[in-house]
Amino acid sequence: MRKLTIFLGVLLFFISCGKKKDRILPVEKNLTESVYSSITVQPDSLYQVYAIVSGILESNLVEEGDIVNTNTPLIHITNNAPKLNTENTRLALQLAKENYSGSADILGSIQDEIDAAKLKYQNDSINFFRQKNLWEQNIGSKVEYDTKKLNHEIASNNLKLLKNRYYRTKNELYTAVQQAQNNYQTALINTKDFTVKSKINGKVYALYKEPGEIVNTMEPIASLGSSNSFIIEMLVDEVDIVRISKNQEVIIKLDAYENQVFKGKVSKIYPKKDERNQTFTVEATFINAPEKLYPGLSGEANIIIATKNNVLTIPKDYLVNNSQVQTDDGLVNITIGLQNLEYVEIINGITKNTYIYKSE
Repeated sequence: MRKLTIFLGVLLFFISCGKKKDRILPVEKNLTESVYSSITVQPDSLYQVYAIVSGILESNLVEEGDIVNTNTPLIHITNNAPKLNTENTRLALQLAKENYSGSADILGSIQDEIDAAKLKYQNDSINFFRQKNLWEQNIGSKVEYDTKKLNHEIASNNLKLLKNRYYRTKNELYTAVQQAQNNYQTALINTKDFTVKSKINGKVYALYKEPGEIVNTMEPIASLGSSNSFIIEMLVDEVDIVRISKNQEVIIKLDAYENQVFKGKVSKIYPKKDERNQTFTVEATFINAPEKLYPGLSGEANIIIATKNNVLTIPKDYLVNNSQVQTDDGLVNITIGLQNLEYVEIINGITKNTYIYKSE
């Protein structure tokens, strides 16, 4: 019996020590609430360069890391098909011009037919009206009168048909010349596209093809971007995106710069969600950037949502059901405010003199 009493006393002692060990008082401290995100650093205005024509890459006119200006030649592509097409369109344009007003003057031949038809019409008109006058005087036969009248009508209709044919052919030939001219200009533009040029002032970050390789219009051949301006790409979970706003402060840590902290601010929020990972893309710019930056540098960031000074806080692992704490008087309802990964703000329910216990 004595041994049992001693055992129970020791047990109660350890339980009492455990309770005291897990008992704490709320403390006042500065609290910052933030949203965590993984990040990737990319050059501003980064874009993939594509060729407008297919062919063989003859030469890279720049090297990776080179600084380029707008319209600086980057890559030269060889392709004989557009050159042949340009020559064909030039010949087609020449033929269209000759048909319209050159040696093969189609309109001129129709005009000759019109002139001949006018003479015939005039002659048939004279004969018809002469015969008509005679017929009105009861001179001549009805057959002769009808014949002259028919010849006059046929000549009139034939002249009208030739004139219509002339204007229709003229429009068709003019349209053919304009189309041939447009095709020729397009062929010339395609010929110029054999040399791919830069669209921005920046740096060449990548060349994806070597001389002799096949180039098409579907695959990028180079990557260009700003040489001195970088952005931070952040992936924010959909449950946090509504709390993000432009110009919020961002605390940045890069894997390449261990034990260094950089600051930035939110510059852009993309409204479309990536369905694959249920995140939104948010961009930020550096306030104090590292001395050297490269595309693809990774790290982590915290977007500052709010900051309060001297607020009453408790560790988050002392919460019960996110709205209660265990006290000497049992479970007490509380109202919480800001929170981070470790601490939560207590708005009301307990004071700084209230002991709380970690739930088992």
